[in-house]
Amino acid sequence: MNSEQTYFFVGIKGTGMSSLALILHDKGYKVLGSDIDKYTFTQRGLENAGIKILPFDEDNIKEDMIVVAGNAFGNDQVEIKKAHDMGLTVQTYPETVEQIIEETTSIGVAGAHGKTSTSGLLAHVLSGVSPTSYLVGDGSGKGTPNARFFVFEADEYRRHFVAYHPDYAIMTNIDFDHPDYFTDIDDVRDAFETLAMQTKKGIFVWGEDENLRKLNAKVPVHYYGTKSDDDFRAENIKRTTKGSNFDVYFHDEFIGNYDIPMFGEHNVLNSLAVIAVSYMEKVDQQEIAKELLTFKGVKRRFTEKRVADMVIIDDYAHHPAEIKATIDAARQQYPDKKIIAVFQPHTFSRTIALMDEFAESLSLADKVYLTDIFSSIREHDGKVSSEDLGKKISKGGEVLKLDNMSPLLDFHDDVVIFMGAGDIQKYEHTYEDLLSNLSLKNN
Repeated sequence: MNSEQTYFFVGIKGTGMSSLALILHDKGYKVLGSDIDKYTFTQRGLENAGIKILPFDEDNIKEDMIVVAGNAFGNDQVEIKKAHDMGLTVQTYPETVEQIIEETTSIGVAGAHGKTSTSGLLAHVLSGVSPTSYLVGDGSGKGTPNARFFVFEADEYRRHFVAYHPDYAIMTNIDFDHPDYFTDIDDVRDAFETLAMQTKKGIFVWGEDENLRKLNAKVPVHYYGTKSDDDFRAENIKRTTKGSNFDVYFHDEFIGNYDIPMFGEHNVLNSLAVIAVSYMEKVDQQEIAKELLTFKGVKRRFTEKRVADMVIIDDYAHHPAEIKATIDAARQQYPDKKIIAVFQPHTFSRTIALMDEFAESLSLADKVYLTDIFSSIREHDGKVSSEDLGKKISKGGEVLKLDNMSPLLDFHDDVVIFMGAGDIQKYEHTYEDLLSNLSLKNN
């Protein structure tokens, strides 16, 4: 990579793209890009770094640029087409990430869910003990000079992560997702196995996932979890309203005792993966324990606020396993409060394919509300509705409309979790405004 080079990002506000743009900016490259004129939570970091965001226009493309094409764009996009016509280098997001992977001890985090939380935690912990660059799927990215480690999120969608050849890989789980691309669970596992075969030093996988147990690899595969046949084990787990505490063993060797200010069993497992990979890189575990204590979480993953007498949690959960984990975490932190779930189904294809699993996970809440299905640009109207999902939820799932959020005002001193990967936050903000106005009237 030539530090005088200019990189132009097509779709720079995408979560991965914005992170990557920040990394290259920190490394001293000139970076700019284009996207739609609609505010996203990723653009604040770009604006703070002074990275220019332009509307899509073929005239943005200049000589000597390298154009990085976002995963959502094809060769017919006006800027990408212009770059090809000018004979410029056009490379994909994964190809650009692979260039950074080759420069450091790299750790890729993959999984149907949990990869953003785990990569964010790993980036935080390693940054506290050694120079670390990172690329996290919540739009966070940092390029550190002479970095020892590079932590990055490896997305399985359309097999994007098969471009990568990391030193280590953490795999949190394999579930059937992205039914618009993958044919079945075996197809998903095949994609993960491709990444496993390209990993150079070692792989860390959740031991209770039967599909991860089937993976073939050329390097050692270490299982982490809470069972006796796991290589890295969390034992004596204590979950309280302040967080979780547990001991860690590598086979019969005691590694240490750890406190984490996080909730839910999944965060114990995510921390265990971080401890395992750092142990293999011979990082001082006392330093790891210290850094775990200070993790504040990643954007849109169990983000909390209090409005009036209610606790409001914002979470990206859009798969049944993620919903289950989020509700479990809320139950740990708030054992004496009702848990109300407001869920926005994300894509018709996922809702149809996982209908029963969604109903089962959402039934863990005390009360469930649904919004209309958020459709992807990849699909048109589906043959399913939120009402169909609501009928399958054991306690019923009432459909909320943005212009009438008043049913949520029936709850007091409870917890409302807004979950989804679309524009669920507009429902959350409307509810917050209603609560605030009601509170002002009552005071």
